[in-house]
Amino acid sequence: MKYDRRKDISPKYLLLAMTVICIGLILMSYFAGDKAAGVKRYTMKFVTPIQKGINQFGLWTDSKVKNLETINELQKENERLEKELQEAKLKINSYQNQLTELASLQQLYQLDTLYPDYNKTAAHVFAKDAGSWFSVFYIDKGTKDGIFEGANVLCGEGLTGIVTECYDDYAKVRAIIDDTSYVSCRILPSNALCTVEGNLSQFEDGYLLVKNIDIDASVTVGDRVVTSTISDRYHPGLDLGFISDIRNDSNNLTMTAYITPSVDFTNVTEVLIILNPKKHIND
Repeated sequence: MKYDRRKDISPKYLLLAMTVICIGLILMSYFAGDKAAGVKRYTMKFVTPIQKGINQFGLWTDSKVKNLETINELQKENERLEKELQEAKLKINSYQNQLTELASLQQLYQLDTLYPDYNKTAAHVFAKDAGSWFSVFYIDKGTKDGIFEGANVLCGEGLTGIVTECYDDYAKVRAIIDDTSYVSCRILPSNALCTVEGNLSQFEDGYLLVKNIDIDASVTVGDRVVTSTISDRYHPGLDLGFISDIRNDSNNLTMTAYITPSVDFTNVTEVLIILNPKKHIND
């Protein structure tokens, strides 16, 4: 098989050779004058298309270079805009977090004004036990901050729970919806005594149970339920919610009511802890 050497000739060398030939013919026509007029006319027929081709190639190359420069500029601009967009998103997230924190602080401030007779400190909820509700959760303050076992915990518009375990820098809180919770209360304005029992199964419907209400008590839907002075663990007058339904018990001696709580136990993030120990009646 014969080897074709023409395949080894690079197109750029062909272009260079043609360019040299064209330049040589141009020089020859210039120095030869009229004697080379015939040759000039002949060569111009040959050279002109090549010149046009070279010019078009040059223009095409220039346009491609300019397009490439434009693309590079656009890519740099796009990178700059993406960086600015990311920075803007971070600022927006920061502002949203600050607004959320501000709203929480405003809520705590309003809650603090509801109970001006108690010394209180704010704490952040950092964990909770398994389950949908905040029945047992943990706060980021402890004995170093004046918190103690039995300290009452507030959130929303009223009572949230009580501190059951306390350590140097954190504490465990049991909410009033927990199955083991039991709060002595009274119903306003009648001052009828009652007990509010935690029941997670019942709380699935969003209510707390109020039991042992005297059958003759003047209690109606919308009445407020607050902690009683006879409670040995909770300060008096802490709000638990309002009555939404009342039913007579089968013994015809007592009534059971359902209250809508003052606290949203699906999302407890910031709380107030009362630093005053509970004063007992015989203290």
